[in-house]
Amino acid sequence: MISLHDVTKSYVTRHGPHQVLRGVNLNIRPGEKVGILGRNGAGKSTLIRIISGAELPDNGSIQRGMAVSWPLAFGGGFQGSLTGLDNLRFVCRVYGADFRQATPFVEEFSELGRFLREPVKTYSSGMRARLAFAISMAIEFDCFLIDEIIAVGDSNFHAKCEYELFERRKDRAMIIVSHESDRIRQHCDRACVLDAGRIQEFDSVEHAYDLYNATVK
Repeated sequence: MISLHDVTKSYVTRHGPHQVLRGVNLNIRPGEKVGILGRNGAGKSTLIRIISGAELPDNGSIQRGMAVSWPLAFGGGFQGSLTGLDNLRFVCRVYGADFRQATPFVEEFSELGRFLREPVKTYSSGMRARLAFAISMAIEFDCFLIDEIIAVGDSNFHAKCEYELFERRKDRAMIIVSHESDRIRQHCDRACVLDAGRIQEFDSVEHAYDLYNATVK
């Protein structure tokens, strides 16, 4: 299980501290799919980054009883002077995965060809996203964090991402942030609404959308 207890997060702005998360409590069970709804700027991506460990909360605690992915298709953690394969090697070392086993999958799935052996700083944003998604699928996580990610590549690559994640790994837990209501309705067991820094949980996705639609008016 993943458990967040009284998580708070603020950022410094020109007008003083801006509190994004206020005492967030949330539990994600193995295999559960949870949608996170909220207006732009509500703190959804901040919450995802904190769950992944990419950012630390100001206060509160996070317990991760499952192996948690980074936000899918996020390539911000790549070392630009290293090649795609060198970055894969580094990530495999961090997560205890077999680089030799992961490499053929990443080569085939990313469709980057010879660019896998070029420095990542020469990649376009789309190429970085392809590499990040391929590496995410090459390492077996118990919970995937999905932050508006599947708009990667052309329609064929998009479909391949959908199948790899939602069909081949349908037994895994997922936390999904998306402005596409169909995606959350299709894949999530329940949903939460993040508003004014606080999170409200609903057993029904439709009930969550009732509150979400009220907050965006």
